[in-house]
This record gives sequence, structure tokens and C-alpha cells, in this order.
Amino acid sequence: MRDNLTEQTSIPVSKVQRAAKFISTGAKVGGNYVKHYAKKVVQHDLNKDELHKSNATDIYKSLSELKGSALKVAQMMSMDKNLLPRAYQDKFAMAQYSAPPLSYPLVVKTFQKYFGKSPEQMYDSFTRSAVNAASIGQVHKASKNGQDLAVKIQYPGIADSVSSDLKLVRPFALRLLNMNERELDHYMAEVEEKLLEETDYILEVERSKEISAACSEIPNLKFPNYYEEQSAERIITMDWMDGKHLKEWLETNPSQKSRNQIGQALWDFYHHQVHNLGQVHADPHPGNFIVQDKDQLGVIDFGCVKVIPEDFYQGYFSLIKRDLLINAEELDQIFFDLEFISDKDTPEEQKYFKSVFKEMISLLGKPFHSESFDFSDDSFFEQIFLLGDRVSNDAMFKKSRQARGSRHGLYINRTYFGLYNLLNQLQAEIITTKPDWLK
Repeated sequence: MRDNLTEQTSIPVSKVQRAAKFISTGAKVGGNYVKHYAKKVVQHDLNKDELHKSNATDIYKSLSELKGSALKVAQMMSMDKNLLPRAYQDKFAMAQYSAPPLSYPLVVKTFQKYFGKSPEQMYDSFTRSAVNAASIGQVHKASKNGQDLAVKIQYPGIADSVSSDLKLVRPFALRLLNMNERELDHYMAEVEEKLLEETDYILEVERSKEISAACSEIPNLKFPNYYEEQSAERIITMDWMDGKHLKEWLETNPSQKSRNQIGQALWDFYHHQVHNLGQVHADPHPGNFIVQDKDQLGVIDFGCVKVIPEDFYQGYFSLIKRDLLINAEELDQIFFDLEFISDKDTPEEQKYFKSVFKEMISLLGKPFHSESFDFSDDSFFEQIFLLGDRVSNDAMFKKSRQARGSRHGLYINRTYFGLYNLLNQLQAEIITTKPDWLK
């Protein structure tokens, strides 16, 4: 259950209103920098912690009022722990659970638009206040014919503002992410496509039903039923799932056996999707999972699904193999196909980027290289963060004239970083199943 946050009675919908909000936030952030450097004149050893905290608070406040794509990007940044100073990670992580909810009259308006009825006419009971509010929609608890239901309602105007919001959030992302512009544009194009899919609730219901049916035999996993006749482009009705979000569950200090069981269910879920289904739930943040009685793991959101092209899959996972027994010519071809290198590169650039991506994928593939892996090993995550930090600050990377890596890799990398991060939070030891050809 959420804290009682102040409800919003409206969302800035027009491009002009939304742009004005970004501009005023930019002015606040600029003011924070001025204050910081004025203090630094007096306190030479002043670090940027206070600056980051002020900026994170101001940016999050604005994005949470605007909702939609900009808030979703903030949420994604909080998952990529090596991309942001901690103040931003902590603040932006709130986007997973606690954006200010919409007031009830706006909820009724959405129901009238899609069903010509109010929630009270459609369900036996319906909470007037949201029980959860995130970046793209909020959830109300309802019941019908004795069945408890979760009803997800998308915020008005979100689908129409995806493209313009991403253009507006670009300057913030550029400053915070330490990426070069070409890389960021590459990143944003894929993000835009996925966010537009996330606003299509009819597609989400379709994918939810398909993937949950395909994963129904996996031990210790639970999925809600979805009700198409009570769902529409901006509304989804599904079973209510009792239980605790991962973060809350971990606060109950569960046993190692329980942590391992939940962790194994997570690993098995992702293994089956990536290697057998060729599409994956690409949003593994804690808010999308609920731990139920007997350490069963409920999966509650299929808004973000990445379909994995076969040629990308083969190249990407062949690099993860422990003993990379591929001749130099084949290896070069994989690097070209995955867009890590291109014929525009000098021999020096090709050598540098091949070595960096080999190191990166070998590190990402480490859990695949043994029968089991202990995700409580913080040194493994430290290595990942240090590598990310080293590469993003490397002059060769900064002056690169092109984006590096196939756009398909963005969500696959994000999926694995997200999964590893959840398993690290669980401190779980996992039997790392893999397809035969990867052993």
C-alpha cells in the first residue's frame, strides 16, 4: 500500500505546457549549480553531493508531475546503477512506486471515454484513491463477483507526448549520463519505440497472456489472469495479487533458502524467455514483482517486452561463451554485425573497441561460466561499475564519431543488468541454467 501522497487534479498535456515545465526545472537546476560554485569559492574542498541531491529532488518533482516518458527514463536510469550519482539513483528509483496519483474525477473521465461507464458501474467495488502510482499509469483495487482485481489506468495524454517529452528530457540525460550525443540519440530512438509500445494497453494484455501462458510451468512463478472485456487502450483489468514487493519482502529478513528460491524463479523466468521464446520482459525492476506465500514470485507487468531478432541473439550469446573458440575472422564479423565496430573506424579504433566490448561481454557473461553463481558477491558488481566508469570517461569513447552496439543490445543489456541487480538485492545463489550450445 502506498503512502498518502498529494493527488494531482491535472497533468500538463499540451507541448507548450510540458516544455514550460522542463524550462522552469532547467532554470532551477542552473540555479543549483550557481549556488554550488558560489559556495565552492569559500569551501574549496566542497564535493558535489549536495548539488546532486538538490538537482535530483527538483528534477524528480517536475518529472513526477509530468509523468510519462520523462519519468520512465528517470526510472530506467535508476536501474542502470553505474550511470548516475547515488542521489539520482535513490530519488529516481521512487518512480517505480510513488509518483503522485491522479485525482478520482480524472480516473472517471478515462472510464467514460473508453466504456461510457463509471468504475462504479463496471465493478462491485473500486477504490477512489490509487493504491500504486508509477510513471505511465496508476493502479486501483476493485472487485467483481467475489474476485479481487487490479485496474491499471494510463495517465491522460501520455501516449501523445512520448516523442516530444524525449526531446525535452535529452539535455538532462546528456548532462547526467556522461554519454556522447550520438550514443544518446541511438539510445533514445530505441527507448521511444519501446515507450510507444508501453502506452498500448491492448498490446500489453496480448503479450501478458502469451508470455504468462508460455511460462506457466516454471516452478514458483505466478501470473494474474487478464480480463479483455474490462480492458481497453488505456485501461487493464487483471487479478489482484496479494503479497509484498521485493523491497518490502527483503525487510522481513527472509531465510537464505527463501532468497534462493525467489532468485531461482527469476533466473528461470528470464532463461526461458530469452532462450526459448525469443522475447523478454525487459523491465526487471522490483516494482514489477510480488512475493507471495510459500515464496512464490508473482509477475505483474508486461508493458515493456523486447522481441529478440535471431541474428542478434546468435551473435550476442556466442560472445558470452566461456571459451571463445571463434577464429579472428568470424569474431570480427560478429563485432561488425553487432555494430561494435564499423568500416568507418581506424585500425586503432577497431582494436580498442573490440577489446572493450570483449571485456564487457565476458564480465556480463560471468554467471554463465559456472554451474552456479553467488549474486551476493559485491566485487562482481564493483567490477561492472568500474568498467562502465572507465569506458565512459575514456577519451577514445568520448570522441567516437558513432554510436556503439546494436540498438537491440540496449534492452538486452538493461534486462541482464536489471536481473543481476535484483539477484544481488536478494543475495541469492543460483543454478545458472543455460542452453546446451552455451555450455
